[in-house]
Amino acid sequence: MDLTELTGAILSYGEICDHCLGRMVGKRSFGLTNDQRGRALRISFYLARNEPYSPHEGVCWICQDFFEGTGEWADRVVAALEGIEFSTFVIGTRIPPLMAEGEEMVWSDLSLTFAEPLKSEINREVGKAVAERTGNEADLTRPDVVVILDPVSGTVEVQVNPVFFSGRYRKLERGIPQTHWDCRICRGKGCERCGFTGKQYPDSVEELIGRPAMELFGAEGAVLHGAGREDIDARMIGTGRPFVMEVVSPRRRAIDLRTVEQAVNAQAEGRVEVSLSGWSRREDVETIKSDKAHKKYRILVEIDGPLSFSELKSALEGLKGVTIEQRTPQRVVHRRADKIRERKVLDIDLVGSGDDGFVIDVTGEAGLYIKELISGDSGRTRPSLTEVLGKPARVTQLDVIQVRGSAEE
Repeated sequence: MDLTELTGAILSYGEICDHCLGRMVGKRSFGLTNDQRGRALRISFYLARNEPYSPHEGVCWICQDFFEGTGEWADRVVAALEGIEFSTFVIGTRIPPLMAEGEEMVWSDLSLTFAEPLKSEINREVGKAVAERTGNEADLTRPDVVVILDPVSGTVEVQVNPVFFSGRYRKLERGIPQTHWDCRICRGKGCERCGFTGKQYPDSVEELIGRPAMELFGAEGAVLHGAGREDIDARMIGTGRPFVMEVVSPRRRAIDLRTVEQAVNAQAEGRVEVSLSGWSRREDVETIKSDKAHKKYRILVEIDGPLSFSELKSALEGLKGVTIEQRTPQRVVHRRADKIRERKVLDIDLVGSGDDGFVIDVTGEAGLYIKELISGDSGRTRPSLTEVLGKPARVTQLDVIQVRGSAEE
């Protein structure tokens, strides 16, 4: 079928605008808009038939003359974006089923393989108009904001993409969880037990970093993604733990990270401090969560009965380089699968002693439970220091002093 016959076949379905007519051959040529293609097809059709030219009149049966209101849609988008700081955007459209079915029927009937969907042209044309009005660029891969058009309701919906930044945090105070925990009793709704806060703990590392970040970015929320996590009763000191912070729905984006760092360290002074390294992307969240970092701990160990410094040092040598079989500890089995894991003790050394116990440094593979390495957890961890010594041993204090990812090996 040549173009003249094809144009006649398309026109036979009913009144159609030049945009929709041109889209039927949208992928057959370059350098023209669909509007220009459609007008050229219409003119050629009437010239070939030696008939008076008949321009588009009435309402297009496919798009309902959507493109006559492109400027109005762009104005709605600009109004919806007022007060939101962004550099890049992308337009999306919820195409009504009848519109989609109508053009798909033509494609199927006429075996068209080079047509462009209505959604694509709407997104592009409104996007061009928005770019002209704002001076910002459309970006299909990493937009700051996504704007969804709804032709049925005549409304626009704005989705603000998160901002990500990365760094390391040090937790200087015990008793703070890494992330927010809902109250176990009311599950976040608020009750007498939690003081109607909905929280199991008053604060978390996530909130201590997130609150000042949310204020600076004008954001709705902040989510901490850490390279592992320390126990609530452990400090994270030394070089700190790598993290990525996801700032949710920020109304401001051009914030100097030095300002963020200073705000966090001032508001969380003595509890949490951060050193920020730069901006991140969503892909970095998966990377940091999947990286099996080795961790170095400094622990204070209490041992029942008399024991000399040299005796303990010799016992620790028996654990150095050993692969430990650990069944999920009793203290966490209620929330984790009950299975046996093998983890290696990379290094372990006695570094001091005092009236309150012995100070031991342990470096282990990711996932090694340090408290159970010492106590044995009633035989669920083997070998353990308790087993090697033949007398009970327990961790009374634990600090993480280094988190070292595979990229740092």
